[in-house]
Amino acid sequence: MLHTVTIIVPTRNEAHNIGPFLDSIPPQLPLIVVDASDDETPHLILAQRPQATQVLRHAANVTEARQIGAEAATTTWLLFTDADITFAPDYFTRLPRYLGLGYGALYGATASRTAYRAYYHWFSRGQALADSCGIPAVSGSNLLIRRDVFQAIGGFDLRLTCNEDSEIGWRVKRQGYWIRFVPQLLVYAHDHRRLVQQGQV
Repeated sequence: MLHTVTIIVPTRNEAHNIGPFLDSIPPQLPLIVVDASDDETPHLILAQRPQATQVLRHAANVTEARQIGAEAATTTWLLFTDADITFAPDYFTRLPRYLGLGYGALYGATASRTAYRAYYHWFSRGQALADSCGIPAVSGSNLLIRRDVFQAIGGFDLRLTCNEDSEIGWRVKRQGYWIRFVPQLLVYAHDHRRLVQQGQV
């Protein structure tokens, strides 16, 4: 079932993060990188992972980059993520069991192996509680959407420069597709600058 998944990641000056990210994904999975870097990020990607990888250079914001990557993909499932995470070692062995169950979208949990573990723990607990109440609480670093569903709902809202992930989760739900939080699909955050900048921690 993994052959039905394309990983889509926007990058901008991620040279310090991209190596561990690439190490955490199976080499046979298609990877589409939409890159707006002025550092070595695209060269490092192609040097480390020359096979099954497309690097599309666009000066796009995150929302636009996710949309560009989705439009370039041809597989059944689109896996949206970020370059500052790594996938848990069992992520891609767990994933196939969920792909044929009729979901329109799935989203997993985020944890940290270094700083701010409590923050990520409670954030994931909040996602689980929201999901139990029928409220999608999507994170764009760990989001799978069936490509036909993505197309049917019109993709990301390109007017948004942030929160595009939570907004598309709501539209998946509102338009009648089954969306589920799967905490067993875990990614690890490694770069916490955005949390610090936003005053979250």
